[in-house]
Amino acid sequence: MSSEEIVTVGRLGRPRGLTGEIYVTVATDFPQRFSDLEQILVKGKDGWDSMKIVSVIYIADRPVLRLENINSPEKAARLTNRELGVPMSQVVNLPEDTFYVFDLVGCEVFTESDDKLLGEVIDVESYPAADLYLVKLTGGETLRIPAVKQYVKEVDVSGKRIVVDITGLLDEH
Repeated sequence: MSSEEIVTVGRLGRPRGLTGEIYVTVATDFPQRFSDLEQILVKGKDGWDSMKIVSVIYIADRPVLRLENINSPEKAARLTNRELGVPMSQVVNLPEDTFYVFDLVGCEVFTESDDKLLGEVIDVESYPAADLYLVKLTGGETLRIPAVKQYVKEVDVSGKRIVVDITGLLDEH
């Protein structure tokens, strides 16, 4: 399986208890998804390895996994800081007009008024009020565009294209 086909959903943390359980730092908006999984992909030196999930409990809404053949805190500690992933086919379907960060990164951003290429989305920052698309402009600077309908007019993830109204965001527009 190539890394392009795998979506990171978390990172293994510190061991818990004496039976090899290990905390997960989630990288998904759906932490309960771990309860539905029978297998999880764990990133190693040579790529992704599939591991069977024996059990999942939640402590303060944080998943704690028990993985097959990991039966001591010492074995669990060897997995600390490893990424957890799922195949793209197991990604949770999102409601309309919501997108995964990995779908947005790499999208070209165009102005609504004159269809001019502004730059490319390089990251998405999450805040309580709204996400911000971090766009590397063609001139090299970066611009943060609030992910709200006032500014983001169209998102086509399959075409890797976003159309925005930047009125008030740049001095020259």
